[in-house]
Amino acid sequence: MKSTTAISLLLFLSLLSPSLSDRCNPNDKKVLLRIKQALNNPYLLASWNPANDCCDWYNVDCDLTTNRIIALTIFSGNISGQIPAAVGDLPYLQTLIFRKLSNLTGQIPSAISKLSNLKMVRLSWTNLSGPVPSFFSQLKNLTFLDLSFNDLTGSIPSSLSKLTNLDAIHLDRNKLTGPIPNSFGEFTGQVPDLYLSHNQLTGSIPKTLGDLNFTVIDVSRNMLSGDISFMFGSNKTIQIVDFSRNKFQFDLSKVVFPQSLTSLDLNHNKIYGSLPVGLTKLDLQYLNVSYNRLCGHIPTGGKLQSFDQTSYFHNRCLCGAPLPDCK
Repeated sequence: MKSTTAISLLLFLSLLSPSLSDRCNPNDKKVLLRIKQALNNPYLLASWNPANDCCDWYNVDCDLTTNRIIALTIFSGNISGQIPAAVGDLPYLQTLIFRKLSNLTGQIPSAISKLSNLKMVRLSWTNLSGPVPSFFSQLKNLTFLDLSFNDLTGSIPSSLSKLTNLDAIHLDRNKLTGPIPNSFGEFTGQVPDLYLSHNQLTGSIPKTLGDLNFTVIDVSRNMLSGDISFMFGSNKTIQIVDFSRNKFQFDLSKVVFPQSLTSLDLNHNKIYGSLPVGLTKLDLQYLNVSYNRLCGHIPTGGKLQSFDQTSYFHNRCLCGAPLPDCK
């Protein structure tokens, strides 16, 4: 009888005060409510009701063991203002995403530098401005950094090469200027996929990048120049390369491509020479060498004739299928 009474009392108390059964850490809940207030209580965060357990709110995840907030994912909603500095007060955060929020403005807050457990940062498709913060190099657990599709300006911090666990770094589609840092050839441990396209980067590709085995490099649509033939070689493991729409200038005929290469885009540069026969031995899924200064016969074999003429046209004197026959 006593045990039944005790259980009934606990149920009654939990109904009176839902917070007694909350898994959510009270400090984390306070921080989340500050974030909601700083963003002017948007409809996207309507589930963030202080009467409910914050582990049940949308856009957040709690650790199953500690019940601390480990993910904040704010995506594709009518959000205005800036990223609240309060995000830096979620000490167990591993994933931070503000994405597809066209009215999100201001700079990336320095408070993020306090989040030493961060593994994924995705602040993309917003109107964030200002520099790429160098403090990201302090977040040693980062495996993914995406700051693409913003209005970021200034140079790329050389200190980002200190991140030894990065799988990928996306700085594409911003307004970044200056050169690619020499230090980007000094990544130790993991060599990240590198996405730097659609910026205003200048200078040549640092020779140090040729010392690493990248899998993906995209530096298209910048103002880069010089010889990039050192990025290739029979011992490389690179798979996807996009060097298009720059000012690169080198003799393509002398380049040895690795067997791993599946996508090669060199269009709109100043590349000369002829297409090497070695291209016929590759399992290419994509090829574009148009708008260059290439000459000679397109080698026959492999995948080269499976691409249409748009992959080859607007060169100096390139000929043979799928282009017109050589004279």
